[in-house]
Amino acid sequence: NTKAFTLAGGGDTIAAIQKYDIYDQVSYISTAGGAFLEYLEGKTLPAVAILEQRAAS
Repeated sequence: NTKAFTLAGGGDTIAAIQKYDIYDQVSYISTAGGAFLEYLEGKTLPAVAILEQRAAS
């Protein structure tokens, strides 16, 4: 148990959360998989870049 904000993503991780019924222990669950991990790594995602450009205009 922790007070920290927790993130989980990807098909295998979601399957494990489901198998062990620990939804209430995870703050945010993403189904984005690889894109989710790339975003957390700080990589530029094409769709996000376009949205950021439009917001700045």
